[in-house]
Amino acid sequence: MNFKIQLTRAFFISLITAVGFGLIALLISSKKIVNFDQNIILFIENFDFPIVTKIMKFFTFIGSGTAITALLAFIMILFYFVLKHRSELILLLGVLVGSALLNYLLKIIFHRARPDINRLIAVSGYSFPSGHSMAAFTMYGILTFLLWKHIPSQRGRICLIIFSVFMIAMIGLSRIYLGVHYPSDVLGGFFVSTTWLIFSISTYQRYQKRKLVVPQ
Repeated sequence: MNFKIQLTRAFFISLITAVGFGLIALLISSKKIVNFDQNIILFIENFDFPIVTKIMKFFTFIGSGTAITALLAFIMILFYFVLKHRSELILLLGVLVGSALLNYLLKIIFHRARPDINRLIAVSGYSFPSGHSMAAFTMYGILTFLLWKHIPSQRGRICLIIFSVFMIAMIGLSRIYLGVHYPSDVLGGFFVSTTWLIFSISTYQRYQKRKLVVPQ
């Protein structure tokens, strides 16, 4: 596919997700998303069983700063020493650090209080957008992008996408189930992460494209 067409598609997708995040933020500010959040929370509460709680605590740990940092360290070693793709480490670090800073900034701007009904774990800080959801989407999204070309088979690539989508969805769902985020927090986190991820990857690809241009 033509590189300009790819960038154009990426721009429109990022624009749509940015608008989606803006609409959610507007609905939160005007308190018009309360029914949406409550209905989903009430539905998820129907699955409040001890075994489910253990599973959700596991996934919420997987999306924590400790687990993300450990996974990042492993991936950095893999790319630096095994795959020898050291320039991609800059993209990986930049995307994850930028996502964390963006989440911190957005939480301060919106300062939304966390839900206080049926909370199963103790947390602090503001609620919107979900930091776990942003971290998960950013981490598994950028890993899918970086590992894609290293997987030769179509089946392997499909498995990569399924695994990434599963991990992102379960980490986001765990935050709602455990009562520490509203569904709109998670959805907002996914939207803003998509925008940030597309922007970062597009910038990286343009940089790589320019490196291939031989000066006349």
